[in-house]
Amino acid sequence: MDINCDLGEGMCNDQAIMGYLGSCNIACGGHAGDKETMRATVRMAIQHRVKIGAHPSFVDRENFGRSEIHMSPATLRSQLIHQVAALNEIVKAEDAILHHVKPHGALYNMAARSPEIAEVVVDVVQFFREELILFVPFDSAVERKAREAGLDHWVEVFADRNYDDAFRLLPRTVSSAILDDPVEIRDRMEKMMKKGILMSVNGAMKQVHPDTVCFHGDHPRAPEIAKALHELNKQMQ
Repeated sequence: MDINCDLGEGMCNDQAIMGYLGSCNIACGGHAGDKETMRATVRMAIQHRVKIGAHPSFVDRENFGRSEIHMSPATLRSQLIHQVAALNEIVKAEDAILHHVKPHGALYNMAARSPEIAEVVVDVVQFFREELILFVPFDSAVERKAREAGLDHWVEVFADRNYDDAFRLLPRTVSSAILDDPVEIRDRMEKMMKKGILMSVNGAMKQVHPDTVCFHGDHPRAPEIAKALHELNKQMQ
């Protein structure tokens, strides 16, 4: 199981997390990050042999990219290309390879349900004419658009977030949206890995076979979650 995490967002625990990951998503200036943090995070990923991904978002540092913003597809496309290009330039300068793109926050959620935004995201990845993989939520508009376009994509689930009974991420404004206990998170992921079952917040079950599992670098217990998932991976091998 590939484990991924959003890094380079100004948190203090990136170093403690990186060694447990298969891939990382690096903030590239939209909601967080700048050239200095991008370069430092890329170098850390190279050191730990972690696959490097771009984590673009709405340009909204004030709200950490977690507020929905409506704009023209052309404007959004320009913003996203600028962010991915900024990270890709640093990755190439460090003699590494950009592996994937994963939208952040509100952009990720909007692309999951809006075919128009999903199409922009897919177009941005294709713009770079490289073998980039797009990380997508399961059963989403952006997954369907990626498939239609013949774009390589990895289906993703979240280890530290709860889903509603329609298997959409619960809004962060809901008290039960975020899972806090690393043991509970590990147990839920073990069930998914062994039986392909993902549980909703109310106990509904869905068959899911993801390519990658994400937890958030800004989670208060992120290093503990990283270690728990890493140990689960080793146990399942």
